[in-house]
Amino acid sequence: MSAPNPVPAGGPAVDGPHDPEHDPRASYGLEPDYVEGLTRRLVATTGRTAPLESPLNGAPLAHVPQSDAGDVAEAFKQARRAQAAWARTSLEERSAILMRLHDLVLERQEEILDLIVWESGKARKHAFDEVFHVALTARYYARTAHQHLDTERKLGIIPGLTRVEVNHVPKGVVGIIAPWNYPFTLALCDGLPALLAGNAVVTKPDSQTMLTALLGARLLDEAGFPADLWKVVAGPGSEIGTAIIDRADYVCFTGSTATGKHVARQCADRLIGCSLELGGKNPFLVLRDADVERAAEGAVRASFSNAGQLCVATERFFVADQVYDRFVERFVARTQAMTLGATHDWDNDMGTLISQAQLDTVTAHVQDAVGKGARVLAGGKARPDLGPYFFEPTILEGVTPEMTCFGTETFGPVVSLYRFHDEADAVARANDGEYGLNASIYSQDGPRARMLARHVKCGTVNINEAFAATFASVDSPMGGMRESGAGRRQGTEGIRRYTESQSVATQRLMRFSPVLGMSDETFAKVMTANARLMKKLGRA
Repeated sequence: MSAPNPVPAGGPAVDGPHDPEHDPRASYGLEPDYVEGLTRRLVATTGRTAPLESPLNGAPLAHVPQSDAGDVAEAFKQARRAQAAWARTSLEERSAILMRLHDLVLERQEEILDLIVWESGKARKHAFDEVFHVALTARYYARTAHQHLDTERKLGIIPGLTRVEVNHVPKGVVGIIAPWNYPFTLALCDGLPALLAGNAVVTKPDSQTMLTALLGARLLDEAGFPADLWKVVAGPGSEIGTAIIDRADYVCFTGSTATGKHVARQCADRLIGCSLELGGKNPFLVLRDADVERAAEGAVRASFSNAGQLCVATERFFVADQVYDRFVERFVARTQAMTLGATHDWDNDMGTLISQAQLDTVTAHVQDAVGKGARVLAGGKARPDLGPYFFEPTILEGVTPEMTCFGTETFGPVVSLYRFHDEADAVARANDGEYGLNASIYSQDGPRARMLARHVKCGTVNINEAFAATFASVDSPMGGMRESGAGRRQGTEGIRRYTESQSVATQRLMRFSPVLGMSDETFAKVMTANARLMKKLGRA
């Protein structure tokens, strides 16, 4: 796999020899010229670089050029110029480019999958989730553009005389701060509706997965989006995050709750909007009438997809007494049968954690729980034989409130099991804590499960599925309640957040003031009579 772009003046953006026999990246097929072609997409003039290593085995992948506040300012300057022209293009043209992106993503999926796995270490089949989700999102918004963005007629105060329309106009330049755990879909999917709505984007992907985000930016170029409409900067959020928020017309952030609160405060100071998808401690309810085998299969995906490094992953299982033992037996058996590996192979059921920091957190949570009396039913230890940051899929029983993993998000392949006697108690325990992102309910009684879902304080609830039913249904909103976030991605809410609603009212004939010598008192009586008539006619 090579890059068509020439090496930029000033030398390569990565260290290391170009001799494939001695380049540690050669075993991955990641050529230095290819990396340079991607990093040229950055707005970064500091001369500083940050090393990027693969979590698969610690091999160096790149030295990524770093941006500063001045680069952020330049990125916004270029994006604003591009946005002014882009906002005047037709919705049909914007949609057509999105459809070309859909096709490109599917055609180039092997390249995308390779890069996701190199940077994140996730199993290849979990990397495909990202490719598929980006394609779904691009196609959905392209096909439904008019539904979300066309001017809408609204009721006027005087029927036939007051014409009211609502326009959905772009905010301007959207700032997106994206995480490392889903480096392709979260680098692109929040920004695609922003572009369709007529905005430009300045994005800061996480430093651990910059190359995947830059490949996404290249595909946007190849699909036909105008130059400078999508600008990418690189650097720690603590250094350039504030510069983005200080210039954006709207901010989209995905990450920790602590950082999300900081972002929200900065946005509030500027009176700009933001959407935040934050942490979770997601519950999974197995009711007494659940199909145990189906629930156990879903439990493995809910817990260990992307090694548990997924905002909507399950960390807490509440299982009815009637099926507890059978469910635990099947869940443990399926977990122990998983194929583990830090490779590019399709047959891996789970890949590695992304970093030493994630491994340290997961290890500390398990050791704390075991030290305080929790029992390990499966997994429970690091696997350096598989990869430097690999940790086994782990199931714990007997977790109590004094243990760290009881209420604190682990964000790794560690789950806890709890029995329940009463469904109302199970829902109350599922709602315990401050998070409310995703939940699953397994039952063969669909209406009852859906009724129960209304009482679960989570933004998405999946019936007889782990998370994919809501995550992949891009016509429906997705986001968190309580400290799991604010705002929604996907669906109408996912694109309207990037627009301003503008009401335009045209008044015909009658004016809203006395006419022909009418007194103010008489005018008030006329308007009162009109209000009563409208009520009688059933008007709003």
